[in-house]
Formats: sequence, C-alpha cells, structure tokens
Amino acid sequence: MLRGYNLSKIVRKTTIIPIWQNLNHQRQISFTRKFNESEKTTETQRKIRIYTKTGDKGTTSLFTGERRPKNDIFFEALGNTDELNSSIGLTREYCLEMAKNNPDLKKTSELIESILIKIQCTLLDIGSHLATPKSRANQKQLERVSNFDPKLTEELEIYIDKFENELPVLRNFILPSGGKCAGSLHLSRSICRRLERSIQPLLNSNDIDPKVQSYVNRLSDFLFVCARFAAMKEGKSETIYRKNN
Repeated sequence: MLRGYNLSKIVRKTTIIPIWQNLNHQRQISFTRKFNESEKTTETQRKIRIYTKTGDKGTTSLFTGERRPKNDIFFEALGNTDELNSSIGLTREYCLEMAKNNPDLKKTSELIESILIKIQCTLLDIGSHLATPKSRANQKQLERVSNFDPKLTEELEIYIDKFENELPVLRNFILPSGGKCAGSLHLSRSICRRLERSIQPLLNSNDIDPKVQSYVNRLSDFLFVCARFAAMKEGKSETIYRKNN
C-alpha cells in the first residue's frame, strides 16, 4: 500500500502523459514518412537516367525528335564539342597546379580557370544549337534555343589581345609544349579545330547560326594564345620548330 498518496492521481499521471508523448511521437513519425516520401518522389522526378537503351541499334535523336545514325554529321559535331569540353576540364586541373607549384601564379591560375569554365558552359549551349537544326526544327523548338550571343566571341578577342600584349613576338613556328597547362591547352586547341571543321557542313546547309562558327574559330585562337601565356607565366620554354635535314 502506498500511504499518503492518491493512487488514482498516480495512475492518471503515469498513463496520460506517456500516451500523449506516444501520440506526438507517432505524429512526428507520420510527418517524417510523408516528407521523406515527398522527397523521394521529387528526386525520382528530377533524376536523369544514364541509360535508356534507345541507342542500342546505332541511332540517337536530336532535340527535334528526329532519329539519325550515331555517325551522322550532326552527332560528329556534337561529339567533337563534348570531347573539347572534356579536354578543357582536364586543362583546368593542370592550370590549377600552377598555383600549387608557385603561389605567385594564383591570380593567373584563377583567371585562366574562370575563362575556361565559361567556355565549357558556352560549349554546352553550342551543343543545343547543333542538336536543333534550323532546317528541321519547328518554331517552338527553335525558341528553346536562344540566339547565340556574339559578345561571347568579343570577350575571347579581348583576352587574346590582353595576353598577346604580354607575350614576346612570335617569330617562328612552335611545337605544342611549355608545361602541362600549356600542353593541355594546345591539345584542346587541336580538338577545337576539328570541331570547327565538323561544323562547316552544317553551316553550308544553313542548319546552324553562323555566330556559332565564328565563336569556335576564335576559341581555337584563344586556346593557342592562352597556351603561350601559361608557358610564359610558368617560366617554361616553348620548343621552336626546326626543319629536319
């Protein structure tokens, strides 16, 4: 027997409080489950599938919905765009190493990287233009692809002039060289030239904005000058071409 205590009050206290806490806990669990399920649904809706199996027979589609062989001229140009983007991504890593090896080159490294990041984004935009041929796309599809901004080409020209003003005059042919960053920029330049050649047939058939071709042409010039600029900043020598006897 518990003397001096009202047993009914003890029972009420020991039963009502745990039940309320339990109900509150259940509500929290229920809310958490609903929230998690909502998050999972949102993630599922946003998720981009890596494989669709639709290209297993050697064809793939443009933004217009038209399916073409994977070796079609449109996909050749798109592939070159992708390869150039990947090459520039690797180039960025080599350029970041400049600052790690020499802290005095931090600003130079950051400048080059910032320019290359913008170029990579622009290349993705160019991919949208390539995948939406003007002669095959309807008005709604064309509206999805914004007009290519010629100011992007002008920006490259500004950087070309800026870097060239700091470089020694080029009096001989040079071989791709000058360190990892410079060498990787030269590799990106050669891929860019291939992209330019693959775009030409699309330009001839009026399937792409001529301003895209102008940008790609200027981009290869920029990559060449930027390679020389990086070599100079790192104090690396450029290898001069000499004719074999």
